[in-house]
Amino acid sequence: MATRVEKLTISLPRNLILFADEVASERKVSRSKVVSSCLQEFADKRLREQMEEGYKAMAKENQQFATLARDLASEVLPEW
Repeated sequence: MATRVEKLTISLPRNLILFADEVASERKVSRSKVVSSCLQEFADKRLREQMEEGYKAMAKENQQFATLARDLASEVLPEW
């Protein structure tokens, strides 16, 4: 499935435009591809951070459940 591409007009400080041109020249890609790649990296980083937060929250919940289950098991099951 092809990704739909749309045009976007933005304003950037001159130093960032020069940097984008430099990177585009080095990588032999368009300025648009440089900006697109940077935004994709930012989006990927943001998703990783959100997933990390979610996994940490799940780990905390799992730890609380394990503690509760252990305590309940010690009340219900005979001692070994």
